[in-house]
Amino acid sequence: MDYGTLQGILTIIVMLTFIGIFAWAYSSRRQKSFDEAANLVFSDEEISKVSKDSGENK
Repeated sequence: MDYGTLQGILTIIVMLTFIGIFAWAYSSRRQKSFDEAANLVFSDEEISKVSKDSGENK
């Protein structure tokens, strides 16, 4: 096995890995969990806002 063959095999492995990650990220089965993860930032913001408001009212 020469260097060119090894380089070709490595290119195919990297390409298949990229296609696999792309398919996983855009699959419809994962959309709900990704939407929940995207909204986690806003849920933390609401909790801290409520705790600050409750402290000011006392």
